[in-house]
Amino acid sequence: MLRKKSLQIQTVLYNNERTRIIRSIKSIARAVDFAIHDQIFEKITLYYGDGSQQPVFTDQEIEKLNEEYGEYFEIKYDCFESNLGSARGHNRLARHSQSDYIMIINPDILLAPDTLKQLSEPYDNLKQKVGIVEAKQLPIEHPKFYNPKTGETSWASTACVLIPRPVFEEVNGFDADTFFLYCDDVDFSWMVRLKGYRIIYQPSAVAFHDKTLSDHGTWKTSDAEDYYSAEAGLLMAYKWSRPDILKDIITYFENSDISYYKAAVKEFKRRQQEDELPDQVDSNHKIGEFINSNYGKMRFSL
Repeated sequence: MLRKKSLQIQTVLYNNERTRIIRSIKSIARAVDFAIHDQIFEKITLYYGDGSQQPVFTDQEIEKLNEEYGEYFEIKYDCFESNLGSARGHNRLARHSQSDYIMIINPDILLAPDTLKQLSEPYDNLKQKVGIVEAKQLPIEHPKFYNPKTGETSWASTACVLIPRPVFEEVNGFDADTFFLYCDDVDFSWMVRLKGYRIIYQPSAVAFHDKTLSDHGTWKTSDAEDYYSAEAGLLMAYKWSRPDILKDIITYFENSDISYYKAAVKEFKRRQQEDELPDQVDSNHKIGEFINSNYGKMRFSL
């Protein structure tokens, strides 16, 4: 078990509801209480970066939250004054700390009391070169495949993950110049794997992802999420050296009646013309997994 390591838990906000964030803080405090009791972590910071047009919290509110939860962690709040996106926002928060571990969570995540303990366990096995440990999301578990014996998986959703700082720094954090919102975690995971680390999915570490669901039980997405996921699909295919897949996506998008598909292709071609595309990696296709429009094998479909 990890012993008395420092930890920064970080979240990027964008027009989130204050009440939901505070509910998340309460669950984090309980999980931190367990982790401190078990001597896993000793110095913990909860760091919020806010890209909202209007700050979610005032300085006075942060001060009051520190008074209430100060026995568990120090709460820091960085108002970005612009929407940096998830990748750039998390890079900025990570740079402001020297903690041994970084935990990235979504603003609407609720932790089970033993989540931190469970996330830390794979790092106890020194024979494994572990780069990221991912929690199980409820009420909708991510459908991607993982090895039920080892927990190894293709990539980790950064809705709730624990990462050693040296690993984060070795890959220079997220590729914020390429990915604004979507697929930054897939790309980050694959870059970690390129360095020889394993990505572990830990089902015993549970996080409730408070997403709004449709009548069919699927996640509701915003217009921004739809567009940036389309844009990221093109950029992933390019960066991870799959011109065949890139060509298929462009053809499909251009022949579609969906406006954000066409907009994504237009932006990709602009980047291409202005030499703003990322350096390509994995030319031997040892890491990147593009399977049936997914980034890796699926266990089940939603």
